[in-house]
Amino acid sequence: MKSAKDYLESANATVPKLDAEEAIARVKAGKSIVVDVRDSAAIAESGTIAGALRIPRGFIEFAADDATPFHNEAMKKDADILLVCAAGGQAALAGKTLQDMGYTSVSNIGGIGDWKDAGGDMED
Repeated sequence: MKSAKDYLESANATVPKLDAEEAIARVKAGKSIVVDVRDSAAIAESGTIAGALRIPRGFIEFAADDATPFHNEAMKKDADILLVCAAGGQAALAGKTLQDMGYTSVSNIGGIGDWKDAGGDMED
């Protein structure tokens, strides 16, 4: 039987981790889509990355699947997708799910605090 730790280790083993500076550079170059996988209450409390899609981890499969009526048109299987959460765990798990769904370029940029500390653009 798998534990939460097992799932997280598996996700961290396959979803690349980017430091905030590299993520900021990719976003500024217009090469990446940022997805904040935190719930709306957490985003309301701290804000999020400017221009980020707000797709909670519990909804990511529906937003990512073009066969559902909930598909987010920005979610393309070949897009460069950068995931953020509070500390990096939910982003890693969401990244593993996207990989399992056929997404080819998914990275974990960790926690929103790392982005803020590196001077990344934010919005409410």
